[in-house]
Amino acid sequence: MQPPRLQPGDEIRVIAPSMSMAIVKGKQVEIAQERLEGLGFRVTFGRHVEEHDLVFSTSVENRLEDLHEAFRDPNVKAIFTAIGGYNVNQLLAHIDYDLIQNNPKILIGYSDITALQLAIYRKTGLITYSGPHFSTFGMKQMADYTIQGMLAALTNDAPFELEAPETWSDDKWYLDQEDRTYYPNEGPIIITEGRAEGRLVGGNLSTLNLLQGTEYMPSLKGAVLFIEDDNETHLMKFDRDIQSVLHLPDAKELKAVLIGRFQKESDITESALVSLLKNKLELRDIPVMANVSFGHTDPIATLPIGGQAEITAENEKTEILIYGN
Repeated sequence: MQPPRLQPGDEIRVIAPSMSMAIVKGKQVEIAQERLEGLGFRVTFGRHVEEHDLVFSTSVENRLEDLHEAFRDPNVKAIFTAIGGYNVNQLLAHIDYDLIQNNPKILIGYSDITALQLAIYRKTGLITYSGPHFSTFGMKQMADYTIQGMLAALTNDAPFELEAPETWSDDKWYLDQEDRTYYPNEGPIIITEGRAEGRLVGGNLSTLNLLQGTEYMPSLKGAVLFIEDDNETHLMKFDRDIQSVLHLPDAKELKAVLIGRFQKESDITESALVSLLKNKLELRDIPVMANVSFGHTDPIATLPIGGQAEITAENEKTEILIYGN
């Protein structure tokens, strides 16, 4: 089920189902709101978006209220999450999935938000979007790649190609907006060659694994699995985390795997990653790419969870075509 497309003049509601927006600097909130309004949208905020407790979140009840109200309000056409965090899975057993199914609309975010997105997709069939948070738009030097990728996914029905940006950054921009470092981007690397087509399922790997064995985990049958992780991971942790996914019965029917670029703090080198993945017997017969531009580095692509993708990884050529988004 695809949500209605976002159009000029539409209202975007910002909610904080994980960590509070209170941890985002006021100037960044101002920049983000101005940038989205400059694109022609109207920005409103959930009632509890800035509330916070000792773990910089707020009660399950208050976060649910903002989530449900955003889906219930007919004026709201898209829901942007403020930021990620650690605890959105606290909400999953208490969500009114019938309300969401009867009021389909865009939901976009990434990182911890993966649990919410996959649960909604599993329970309702609604396509959600792994892409920038509201706070991402608070970058003074925001990449056009991120903006145009979001617009391509949310505002039209035409297929689009997930191309590689020319440069990428891993700096803590939210600490110092003026000190940015960019690196040349050589594009995705091919781990295993091949062509495939399937449904996009995935997001943050550590968060996805929280759903294993629960009613909120989508099937991986016929899926193009896309996964990424943040600077809290390292090579051995990533190894066992991806192996855990590959042990799922449905993983035998995966069509392809896409892996987002790792942050430098992860200390996962390209050579180590290639060696690790080539050692996975489960990945030897399907196309696998790494260093794709989604996840915790900048810029960030937008991928529809539940949308369709065609993957080409042959003769040093890589192509990711997304349609049905």
